Amino acid sequence: MKYTRKDFPDDFLFGVATSSYQIEGHSFGGAGETQWDTFAATRANVVRAETGAIACDHYHRYEEDLDLVAAAGFDCYRFSTSWARILPHGRGSPNQQGLDFYDRLTDAMLERDLKPCLTLYHWEMPSALVDLGGWRNRDIAKWFGDYTEIIMSCIGDRMFSTAPVNEPWCVAWLGHFTGHHAPGIRDIRATARAMHHVLVGHGTAINIMRGLGLGNLGAICNLEYAMPADNSKAAERASRLYDGIYNRFFLSGMFKGEYPANVLEGIESHLPANWQDDFPVIQAPVDWCGINYYTRKLIGPTSDTWPAYMEVEGHLPKTDLGWEVFPAGLEHLLKIVQHDYTGDLPLYVTENGMANDDIKVGINIDDAARTDYLNTHLDVVQNTLVEGVPVKGYFIWSLLDNYEWSSGYEKRFGIVHVDFETLKRTPKSSYHAIAKALLKA
Repeated sequence: MKYTRKDFPDDFLFGVATSSYQIEGHSFGGAGETQWDTFAATRANVVRAETGAIACDHYHRYEEDLDLVAAAGFDCYRFSTSWARILPHGRGSPNQQGLDFYDRLTDAMLERDLKPCLTLYHWEMPSALVDLGGWRNRDIAKWFGDYTEIIMSCIGDRMFSTAPVNEPWCVAWLGHFTGHHAPGIRDIRATARAMHHVLVGHGTAINIMRGLGLGNLGAICNLEYAMPADNSKAAERASRLYDGIYNRFFLSGMFKGEYPANVLEGIESHLPANWQDDFPVIQAPVDWCGINYYTRKLIGPTSDTWPAYMEVEGHLPKTDLGWEVFPAGLEHLLKIVQHDYTGDLPLYVTENGMANDDIKVGINIDDAARTDYLNTHLDVVQNTLVEGVPVKGYFIWSLLDNYEWSSGYEKRFGIVHVDFETLKRTPKSSYHAIAKALLKA
């Protein structure tokens, strides 16, 4: 690695991230069915129709995995709890096995001097709630609040930080407009309601946690740097709309109590009645903001119906998922978020990493490209720190090769290799480089 922890402020935190459905093994411990189980069972949605039934078997191997986190020198472990593991039907009586698992997991982090950084929802909606409309149904905010109260009454007092929802754009747009993620809907009315209700759910959960006396609560958005594909005014408008939908809609809702005008042009007629009245809940104050960043997108216009934009392939080096490597986008977005939305609030890079076709040489796994990717993105974090942007931490996605949603087990983001036949963990060269960089004096 280019940097060591000595190159960052004393209070700067380094972490690694995972999510429940992607690593735990959802067939264990009394968990209920999720929208990803049914989405994967539907033809052509997921590579080889793979699910998170076994995943990395973190449910049974969590101590081994946390040993890897601690041995690498990380300060924090970002994880998520599964709604369907806590409440198999989304509502009703909790599953005690699920509560006990997260209780053990939390204590195991603390025993290793790891700060637990929790996300309450990382996309695994219980199927029983999808049957009731899921994020399309306004009642979802209350149900999410009830789930929040149950799990946070159990482990909340031991969390270093908590955020309600991971990547609201993916929850709402990718799942309800393009249909590329569960629940696999392609409907603009469903999308508009999901976009709004996921923010109402976020604010509801924040308020419930405040009521429980909990602090260090935040919001996590995935952001992409949108650039016009050419110098035309049409491309500029298309790029601005993409930015509005992907980035500004969710940030503006939470931090300004408004939605971008160019996004409302397409969805306002589909939003629920009296949607403006929900902004006091959506704007529930947070203590920090997290940014998940991976790539930029070149955007051009089309003659199609709204939103009438398309992604144009760029010329930069790409990851194994075909995403361009563009570190400058992270620097731009950190500065924009501070300037336009969060001011003095601490910012965290809560996810950054790459899918890589890792090379196995004997027992060694060489992923030098991943180390380079991390170095170039830490370069821009350094730049923002010099310019006074209050970045307080950086989390790598991901600890383990895992279930990568519609890509199944085909794409690998981990700094630790997982053999999905034997479930053997093998640290990659990036892991060893990180461990050396984070070595504490």
